[in-house]
Amino acid sequence: MTAIQIIKKKTKKFIRHHSDRYKRLKKNWRKPKGIDSCVRRKFKGKTLMPNIGFGSNKKTRNLTPHGLYKIKIQNCEELQMVLMANKKFEVEIDKRVGYLKKKAILKKALSLDLKISNPPKKQKKAIDKTV
Repeated sequence: MTAIQIIKKKTKKFIRHHSDRYKRLKKNWRKPKGIDSCVRRKFKGKTLMPNIGFGSNKKTRNLTPHGLYKIKIQNCEELQMVLMANKKFEVEIDKRVGYLKKKAILKKALSLDLKISNPPKKQKKAIDKTV
């Protein structure tokens, strides 16, 4: 099976027109609605508006660079969901999980041969020494 190359058409976020000019305007995208708006009328050299053509390939959408989908895990029991599809999904430990639970999840994931996208650094070193 050949891997499909993941191509992102636009990696920068679309920012709101004039949000760099005025502090009161947030960066979040809003469609310009003015009758004379150069962005709405799509003048050359002006801010681009998001449209359907900027979408990613359906086959590679939401894939990580490893070619796997990401699932957030909060406890050891949730690892059982990914067990049958460990070649399709990778595990991401939720940031709200504490030290002891992270350690337990990490040990169990290594024994089940699951890929972890955000292994804790100091805990990974300690586990590598024991294995």
